[in-house]
Amino acid sequence: MTVHDVARHLPETAVLREHCRSMAVLEAVLSPEWETRYHSFNDHWSETESMASMRNGSGDEYSIVFSPAGAYVRGFDHESPMSPYAEDGPWPGVLDEVPEVFRPCVEEPAFSDEDGMPLVTACMWREAGDDSWKTGTIDFPEREREDPDGAGYLFQLLVDRSPEAFQSWAEDYYGVPVVLDAVRHIFSSLPLTEEVVHALNSKIVLADLSEDIAEIGYPTR
Repeated sequence: MTVHDVARHLPETAVLREHCRSMAVLEAVLSPEWETRYHSFNDHWSETESMASMRNGSGDEYSIVFSPAGAYVRGFDHESPMSPYAEDGPWPGVLDEVPEVFRPCVEEPAFSDEDGMPLVTACMWREAGDDSWKTGTIDFPEREREDPDGAGYLFQLLVDRSPEAFQSWAEDYYGVPVVLDAVRHIFSSLPLTEEVVHALNSKIVLADLSEDIAEIGYPTR
C-alpha cells in the first residue's frame, strides 16, 4: 500500500481530525508520560492550526496539519528506499505538486532535519472544498516491499479506523489489556469521564489529564 492507496482510504478532513484527536486522548490515558506515546494532538499548534503527530521512537513519524486551508499530511519512514538521504533530497514527485497554500508546511523546520532537509517519504493533502485527497505523481522504486514509501505502515491506523484495530495495536504496543468499550466511547467523541479513564488506566484519574486534555482539545462534559 503506497501513499496513492492510502489517499483513497482517508475520510474527509473533519473526520480524520476527530479520529486523530481520539487516538491522542486514548494514549494520554494509557501513557501519562508524553515521551512514550505514539500519537499526539496539539489543538493550538499555531493561532490557526492544529496538528496530529505520530512518532514510534525509532525514526518513523508523521505529521498532519489541519488549518482553514485544509489538511497537509507528511510521513517519514527512515528505512524507506525513498528516504531523502538516499538521493540527497525528497524522492521525485513526493512534494513537487504540493499546492502553494501548503508550501509553508513543506518548508516547516519541525518537519526537516537540522540542515533543512525535509523528512518525508510520503505526502498527501486536501484543500478546503476538495472532494478527495491528493498526492504527487510518483514513479515508485522497484518494489522489494509493498509500501516503498512506508505509507502502509505509517498510516495503518488512519486507514483502518475501527476501535478493534486501535485496541489490537495498543495492547501490542503497551502490553496491557485495553477495554474495547472505552475505545469505542472515545472514538465516538463522547466526553471523557472518570469511568472511562479508570477502565483504561486504574492508576490515574481524570484530573491528572487536565493539561493533556486542554492541549488536545477533547471534551470532558
